[in-house]
Amino acid sequence: MNQDAIRDVDDLEDRLSAPTEGVLETMARLEGDLIVLGVAGKMGPTLARMARRALDEVGGARRVIGVARFSDAGSEARLRAIGVETVRADLLNEDDLARLPDAPNVVYMAGRKFGTSGGEAATWALNAYLPGPVCRRFKGSRIVAFSTGNVYGPAASPTGSVESDAPAPVGEYAMSCLGRERIFEHFSRTLAIPTALVRLNYATEMRYGVLIDVGERVRDGLPIDLSTGAFNVIWQGDANAMALQCFDHVATPPRIVNLTGPEVLNVREVAQTFGRILGRPATFKGEESPGALLSDAGRAFGLFGMPRVGADQLIRWSADWLARGGATLGKPTHFEASDGRF
Repeated sequence: MNQDAIRDVDDLEDRLSAPTEGVLETMARLEGDLIVLGVAGKMGPTLARMARRALDEVGGARRVIGVARFSDAGSEARLRAIGVETVRADLLNEDDLARLPDAPNVVYMAGRKFGTSGGEAATWALNAYLPGPVCRRFKGSRIVAFSTGNVYGPAASPTGSVESDAPAPVGEYAMSCLGRERIFEHFSRTLAIPTALVRLNYATEMRYGVLIDVGERVRDGLPIDLSTGAFNVIWQGDANAMALQCFDHVATPPRIVNLTGPEVLNVREVAQTFGRILGRPATFKGEESPGALLSDAGRAFGLFGMPRVGADQLIRWSADWLARGGATLGKPTHFEASDGRF
């Protein structure tokens, strides 16, 4: 992958959606259409675009269909412009769910995190209830469902939690995500739905992510909260690629795959690196706590290879983007929230 500075949003989205050789091989084997439920989030558009680009390259008449409410009409238009078909639907609405087109391959990206505190019932409905109706609607399909490393709770190992660790979620968001996994597991077992559960831990690109959160605060002279002293990140383009390749590894009961980068990053050290690059002093508040939400993605690396973009490159790209005033989404990750409240 080109390691030069990312010029603009078009360049960024092109890189985020560039299919790897592994994705091309998976998409060549894929039988039938692919539908992405909850496509309009931060990650969905570039994942759908990567699938479309890969299918175009390997040939065949298979469709990529993106489903969301599309409150931002521009998001829908951009997907249509690159060949992704779109369907406007509220997935919690039974009639909307029933009228979705059939597809033998489903990427499930629907979920709710921010706004959970004070809106717990809505979070549980979307995270833990909705997978049931979705599994019944797509009972003849294969499903790759996104989850989160938050289900583990603070890692017992300094290298991060592994897939065999018992979940110990902290807070209602993380508990509802474990609920989502259990519902997918139930229907995978009872309806024989081949499924993969992707426990993602902080995908990042230039417009959002933990690195952007830290870099913005350094740039703007704001203190960095050390309540959570360490974190993992993965370049969103690598996360897209590995998630799509999970169609080769669905199983009954579901196969769980941690998805993150290989590095355990220290918040203080990352902030100081941003400070050196941006020419601004990094300041801090609070003290590092012993626990952090860390995942070990060794299983994913064994299946898909190592990420193309490492943390050092991501930091350099992020600092350059912020220094040039590149656009951001204004959606902080709140990675420092050690109490599980979002």
